[in-house]
Amino acid sequence: MVLARKRFGQNFLHDPNVIAQIVESIDPQPGEALVEIGPGQGALTEPLLKLCEEFDAIEIDRDLAGELQQRFGDRGLTLHVCDVLEFDFATLAKARGQKLRVIGNLPYNVSTPLLFHLLDHRASIVDLHVMLQREVIERICAAPGGGDYGRLTVMLAPWLTAQHLFDVGPGAFRPAPQVWSAVARLTVHETPAFPVDARYARVVAAAFSKRRKTLRNTLHTLLDAEAIAACHIDPGARPETLSPAEFGRVASAVREPLV
Repeated sequence: MVLARKRFGQNFLHDPNVIAQIVESIDPQPGEALVEIGPGQGALTEPLLKLCEEFDAIEIDRDLAGELQQRFGDRGLTLHVCDVLEFDFATLAKARGQKLRVIGNLPYNVSTPLLFHLLDHRASIVDLHVMLQREVIERICAAPGGGDYGRLTVMLAPWLTAQHLFDVGPGAFRPAPQVWSAVARLTVHETPAFPVDARYARVVAAAFSKRRKTLRNTLHTLLDAEAIAACHIDPGARPETLSPAEFGRVASAVREPLV
């Protein structure tokens, strides 16, 4: 059996109760196109294959992929041995003839860039059931005004509805991580929750670059106080008090050409 490798951020899920809870939350239906990110030792792969006759999995570790191929290759599992950050979900969705349902115990060391990569492929995805470090799930699901609310929350909000499902303790993994994990359901919107200007990401990044500062200070290179106020937003407010839709209004007011 292949041992966990630190460079891949591997912690293998083994708790049968947690596994059952995740599978129940996913509730896979016959004919759906499932894709698992980082199947590892197959803890989720095996029960999912009992419910779905076939699905895809992405694994970067060639040794693990070899073991998975031996165990499940003749049972409907199609393995893609590659870095998920370079994987083309749109091409896979086209090959499967439908949008994808994504599942994964995501590596904590690449969680944020991986979420943004998946966001780039949102047109090919129905939903995601992901396990991440609990504090990352809390940031994704945070409401305006709290300490967890920030750039990640606001960037995902136009495109996804996030639901924190349950927490998972360190003992559910081998080796046990030093942090708690959590599972979330991220449902992709057919259309954005509000109008999203091309400058949205730039405005959000600037606003949270110094979260103790007011919008008047953090956005001064993009908008003056008068322009912010014209959006019916207090230029003296701090970024964590604005809703994602309010950031959308601010972004639409920026007139500086895109670089």
